[in-house]
Amino acid sequence: MIWEQGSVVIVMLTKLAENGTSLCHRYWPEEGSDLYHIYEVHLVSEHIWCDDYLVRSFYLKNLQTNETRTVTQFHFLTWPELSVPASIKALLDFRRKVNKSFRGRSCPIVVHCSDGCGRSGTYCLIDMVLNKMAKGAKEIDMAATLEHIRDQRMSMVKTKEQFQFSLAAVAEEVHAILKALPQ
Repeated sequence: MIWEQGSVVIVMLTKLAENGTSLCHRYWPEEGSDLYHIYEVHLVSEHIWCDDYLVRSFYLKNLQTNETRTVTQFHFLTWPELSVPASIKALLDFRRKVNKSFRGRSCPIVVHCSDGCGRSGTYCLIDMVLNKMAKGAKEIDMAATLEHIRDQRMSMVKTKEQFQFSLAAVAEEVHAILKALPQ
C-alpha cells in the first residue's frame, strides 16, 4: 500500500505489543535491511524526540523495478489501546511534526494503530477538523465529520472517551491559536 499509493509518511499510533499481547507486526528491520516480499526496507535512522514519540526513516527499494523511495515513520508511543493519550499537548505536538514533514506533498499519509479504527479514527478526526479550520472553515461540526469518516470505515473513534479527547484536543488547539493572536 505504501508503494502503490506513493506514500512517504506513516503515522503509527500503537506499540508493537502491550501487556504481553502483540498489537502490530514489525514492518521494518531493527537495524540494517530486511526483505518484505519484493521490497527491501533499510532502517536509515531512528530519532527519539521525547518520551511520547520517535521518528524513523526508511529507505524502501522495489526489487522488481529497482525504484527507491525514502519513507518517514512517526511513531506515537504513549497511546494505550481503547483509551486516550495522557497528554493532549503531546499528541498536538506530534501532529504538528507530522504535518510539517508532509507540507507540500500530494500523496496520502498512512495512519495506523492495531485495528485501524480507535486510535487511527481519533487522530484522523482531530487532523481533519484542524485542517478544515486552517483552511478557513467558518463552522466545524465534529459529529458530522465523524459520521463522514465512519461512512468510509466503520468504528472509527471507538469510545466516548476518544470522541471527548478529540473535542478537547480541537478546543486546546483553538485556544492556542487565539492566544497567539496579537492583542
